[in-house]
Amino acid sequence: MAESPLGLWGQALRRAATRRLELDSLALSPRGPRVDGFAAGPRDLRPADPKAGQAMLAGEFRFGGEVLIAGPAGDPWNQASPSRPFAVRLHRFEWMGDLVSLGEPGLRDALGLSLEWLRVFGRWNAFSWRAEVMERRVFNLACAGRPLAAHASDLEVAALAETLARQARRLLRTSDAPHRLAERCIAAAVAGTALAGPAGERLMNQALRRLETAIETTVTPDGVHASRSPQAGMELLFDLLTLDDALSQRGRPPSDGLSRAIDRLTGGLRFFTLGDGRLAAFQGGEESTPARVAAARAHDPEAGHAPPAREARQGGYQRMSGRSILAIVDTGAPATGDLSVTACGQPAAMEILCGRDRLITNCGWSEIALGPQALRLAGGGSTAEVGDGVLGQPLGGFAGRALGPRLVGGVAQADLNRRESDEGVWLEVSHGGWIPKTGLTHERRLYLDKLRDELRGEDRFIPAEGAGGQTLPIALHFHLHPDVRASLARDQRSVLLRGPSNVGWWLRNDAGEVTVEASVNFLDGAPRRTTQIVLRGRLRADRGGRVRWKLSAMDAGAG
Repeated sequence: MAESPLGLWGQALRRAATRRLELDSLALSPRGPRVDGFAAGPRDLRPADPKAGQAMLAGEFRFGGEVLIAGPAGDPWNQASPSRPFAVRLHRFEWMGDLVSLGEPGLRDALGLSLEWLRVFGRWNAFSWRAEVMERRVFNLACAGRPLAAHASDLEVAALAETLARQARRLLRTSDAPHRLAERCIAAAVAGTALAGPAGERLMNQALRRLETAIETTVTPDGVHASRSPQAGMELLFDLLTLDDALSQRGRPPSDGLSRAIDRLTGGLRFFTLGDGRLAAFQGGEESTPARVAAARAHDPEAGHAPPAREARQGGYQRMSGRSILAIVDTGAPATGDLSVTACGQPAAMEILCGRDRLITNCGWSEIALGPQALRLAGGGSTAEVGDGVLGQPLGGFAGRALGPRLVGGVAQADLNRRESDEGVWLEVSHGGWIPKTGLTHERRLYLDKLRDELRGEDRFIPAEGAGGQTLPIALHFHLHPDVRASLARDQRSVLLRGPSNVGWWLRNDAGEVTVEASVNFLDGAPRRTTQIVLRGRLRADRGGRVRWKLSAMDAGAG
């Protein structure tokens, strides 16, 4: 059920008041148990980038395509960051792993940066002590604590351990960023394993108790993150693997709930990994990199052997596999409430690989993207757009600042039908999200012909009862991966697509107009120029209409 504007305002007022009380009480927070330095050394399994570490040694910090030049031994904390997303990543200590990977020079630099941050921001700061920033800083500092301590004085070790304990305790008390409750509990638990003495024990026990409940509501039985972002699921898996390793170092077995979540997320990651070694990019998640995906799958004994599941029905995704073609389709409704702050109004969006080439993708907008929130709308996904293209929109204004940029007014439900045989896979997904504005139901029919090795699609726009007679524009978006080249044929209808393998694939259709237009694709938050194929037409709402298209390999004799 859609949230009413009055209800959202009430939630926003309560959230803002609670946050104000929490911030006001921060300086008065009681001290916790004694901290006795560092015990375990939790291992973050995310791959480090030594080249980025070397650049930071020279005083050059890069995040998402933006750069801050502090100079050798310079102070990035005393300079304005290029953007808020950049500042978030800087204060999250996202640079820590890259520096630590360099050994002693990197560790000494990381120690200096950490101590300088502590001097400037360690007591309290309205920005850097927000949960969205503090959560990852706690995790990164906990993983680096013992290596840093080897190069620090006793006083410095004590200061680092004390601030880690204080921030971790704060994570367990804050109500901010409720959509990341599981991730916050994991960060606090990892800090507890890293810290020696009563402080570590208490943190560990408190965080693990809360995690048991949080993880059950964050991971679906088929291994999809509750936000429905494949990338969020992979990052949560990384965190849980780190916690599992740290608990082992402390001689504590993982709970059944933690082990079950790791197993489910591992299966989900297998489902979302495509033939190019990257992730399917849906619902506020990017494709990531093959190295990062491989690192997350390294613990999986079935990686590269067991076939992935054909569907993640509870998570809202379907996978269609043929000889050369692989398609993953979003067949669910976007997340709601707090979990929808990165959700996208792009029902029936799809990603398509032909061979090892990702041809059709989505924009890959994420919370760190240096791009507008409008990319969360229908036009930012490889799906249909009707009328003004707004099928749920990010919450703005005071409510958006208090509750986060939730997606409101989107699709509440999607209907699914799947049939499969030796000859092919038939998939139908439909939703009524366009009905309030246009009176039309959108139904996407897909048939993957395994014998002919082609994917046929039909997007139907079906009048609902009482649909008016207005004429509406429709558009089907096929966003191309940055590595793909598109050539419009002389008939101005068919489009030839070529990926890195240089194998040609025709996108044929019966649309009224076919154009090749600019688009954007994000990796690590940085925008990359690309193109999209747009199939356009017009229809009367009381009559409806359809657009048919087909993706097939170029004939061997074609030029």
